[in-house]
Formats: sequence, structure tokens, C-alpha cells
Amino acid sequence: MNQRAFLSEDELHPSIREQVASHHRDTVTEVMAAVAKHDVVVVGMGQNPFPRRARKALTKAGIAHEYLEYGSYLSEWRRRTALKMWTGWPTLPMIFIKGTMIGGAQDLERLIASGELATMLAAPRS
Repeated sequence: MNQRAFLSEDELHPSIREQVASHHRDTVTEVMAAVAKHDVVVVGMGQNPFPRRARKALTKAGIAHEYLEYGSYLSEWRRRTALKMWTGWPTLPMIFIKGTMIGGAQDLERLIASGELATMLAAPRS
């Protein structure tokens, strides 16, 4: 398995560490709390068809989920950027199953079709 590349604290100049750490921390904290509380969380944005597609797939499969929406194409993009920096995932939606980021709408659809999503939801939270 490949390790995701990221800059460590030591590679950030001390004068910018707090700025990096606090960049829309409230948004990241809100998503972290939802992920801790709910088995299925979809993070999306208005006007984007892929969060709607993911939510529709979950509803069709009878799977309850929490939805967090952060703006649209022209609003709240900085909050979404903070989430992208935190997860390393470049697009929306961001879907979490029992605390694990599984990707976006297409990834979710593959997990539903293969039966793996049902297995994940039946397993205890790690």
C-alpha cells in the first residue's frame, strides 16, 4: 500500500504552522464530529450532481446517512479546500462509512453493487 505524501510539521516553517492547522478548523471539526456520530456521512455541495447521485444511491439501498453541504460552486470554496487538504480527496462528495473515507459517488456505487458496503455496515466500528 502506498503512503500518501504530505508535509510534516517539521517541513512547515514555524511562522505558518498555526495558519495551516487552523485553516477552517471549524469545518473540519464539524465533519469529524459527524463522522464519529454517524455510520454514513456524505459531504457535498449544492449544484454538484455527484453528491445528489450518492445520496440517491444510499436512499435506494435503504441506508440512512448524514449529509453536510458546504456552499455551491462559487461559495464556501475555502471551507471545501480545507476538507480537501484534510482528507487528501480532491472532489466532492466525500463519503465516510463507519469512520473510513471511501471516496466519491462512483466508489460508493461500486461498494453497493459488490455487497461490500453492506459488509462494512454490518461490521463493528474500528
